[in-house]
Amino acid sequence: MAALLSNRSGEMEVFAAVVERGGFSAAAKLFGMTPSAVSKLVTRLEARLGARLVNRSTRKLQLTAEGQAFHQRCVTILSDIAEAECEAAAGRAPRGRVRVNANVAFGNQVLLPLVPTFLAEHPDLSVDLVFTDQVVDLIEERADIAIRVAPGPLRGNQLMARKIGESGVAVVASPDYLARHGEPRTPADLAKHNLIGFNFARSVEGWPFRVDGALISIAAVGNTQVGDGEIARQLAVAGVGLVRLGRFHTQAEVAAGRLVTVLEDFNPGDIEVIHAVYLGQGGFVPARMRAFIDFLARNVKIRA
Repeated sequence: MAALLSNRSGEMEVFAAVVERGGFSAAAKLFGMTPSAVSKLVTRLEARLGARLVNRSTRKLQLTAEGQAFHQRCVTILSDIAEAECEAAAGRAPRGRVRVNANVAFGNQVLLPLVPTFLAEHPDLSVDLVFTDQVVDLIEERADIAIRVAPGPLRGNQLMARKIGESGVAVVASPDYLARHGEPRTPADLAKHNLIGFNFARSVEGWPFRVDGALISIAAVGNTQVGDGEIARQLAVAGVGLVRLGRFHTQAEVAAGRLVTVLEDFNPGDIEVIHAVYLGQGGFVPARMRAFIDFLARNVKIRA
């Protein structure tokens, strides 16, 4: 069994080199093999898998769809093997790079202020940060950890997850906007207002309100749609319209008087739960990822 696993990891390593170096000859030089030996190895791999991985031509090597998917998995597996060996040799001390994907609001307002402390505590670690409100595929983006903000617990998710905070949600607008357009007194009044919406699919569409004990939903109709909550917050501060965001995202602006909370009597009390989600095949979580997740759990103080 050990020999079989070794052979398979070796095949993966050679195949990954073929893809990343653009051909059999370049990969052969890396491993001290002949190009024909590398070609035969890939052929044996294809035979065992029962799928063509590369289309061969005299000019270039082109991956098939199956080859692209297999290459992505090879990169992940080989990285895990290398990391496991590194951790074992270093007494499992966390080291390496942590790739983190977070939504823009959490990234700017919560994560960035914590990064210097994390790096000071873990001098052998580095962080690679990407902030976007689009939900990403961790494998495709080669991300280790993603921050997901969603109403209630995560459902139907095959990733591992750890709760790191939660936040209420509220409708806010700038004092200037309310002075020009009036403050909405009921959800029905929103039909007369400009509502800042989002131009991507969300887990819950529309703005929920509780009216006479019943839960209703109001579509966010207006002249502006945005791709992330940070832009929406800035537009609300600038007086463009009303927006519904997590309280942690707007609490500093509300405290400073730059935003005002409205329609609180109709707030349904929904909660957005903030999770760190990550891959953990077979229960194995690399020490570098575990260190970052534990740090977030200790230091993120969102109970807005």
